[in-house]
Amino acid sequence: MSTAGTPVDDHGFELKRRPTRLWVALSLLAVVALLIGARFVISGNSQSPNEIPGATLVVASTESNAAEQALIEFVAREVAPRYGIKVAFRGLADSNTINRAVSEGEVAATTYQHRLWLGQVLEANPDFREEAAAPIFRWAFGIWSDKYTDVAQIPDGATIALYSDPANEAQGLWLLERAGLIELDPAVDKWTATQRDIVANPRNLKFTLFDFAAQTRALPDIDAAVGYSEFYIAAKVPLERQIFAPPPPDEFAAVLTIGSRWADTDNIKNLVAAFRDPAVQEFLATDPRVKHILLPL
Repeated sequence: MSTAGTPVDDHGFELKRRPTRLWVALSLLAVVALLIGARFVISGNSQSPNEIPGATLVVASTESNAAEQALIEFVAREVAPRYGIKVAFRGLADSNTINRAVSEGEVAATTYQHRLWLGQVLEANPDFREEAAAPIFRWAFGIWSDKYTDVAQIPDGATIALYSDPANEAQGLWLLERAGLIELDPAVDKWTATQRDIVANPRNLKFTLFDFAAQTRALPDIDAAVGYSEFYIAAKVPLERQIFAPPPPDEFAAVLTIGSRWADTDNIKNLVAAFRDPAVQEFLATDPRVKHILLPL
């Protein structure tokens, strides 16, 4: 504490009053500039790589999807250069993240879904602007069981697991009908069928619904499950546990999904052409990394 008559040490600094009004004005100008910049980006004035010549076109799937990553990286390495484009893979967390990124032009396309899945995504997210550009492959899909080696062995009252989303539940019911276990109403579109559309169930099967990963984990506790081979193979379930697997229908082929806004750009036209190249089908038929998971058309 200083006493009267004792000078206070100013440590060599001269303290001055800050020009408060000037700082407030500058702060307001900065906020306005940020708002204008944000409006510029949101209004769509920023360019997507989809419309920039020479930009790398990202094709997305889920983070853990090794088979689709192998396919996309094959296209990037062996096919895309023939079409004058650069392609890269990106793994994203889930369906909504992937589809929003495609719709907004953050990524160029995805191999993640079939047309019916895309339809339910667009219904749930009316702001998304996407379309199916070309079929690419079929996912291996079948009936799996830890308890039985043939569908004929599935007993009366057995519990069968289906996927919990409407599109893949319908595919599961289609497969059970193909196996002769149920009959669906012939007047109903089989690709939108639900359990309410079962008109014959001679073995009194019971159904339970799971998401993709949970169905695989539940296999030891149920009689059989109808699901994608990729999840069972990833979980180290022996392929011998797949007891019925006819060729999947065209309606459930994976499609290259693109953002509608960029469908007519040169980049996206060349990307679609690259995935339609015959080399892609040859890769699907011969590469061991996708065997029993991704099937050629």
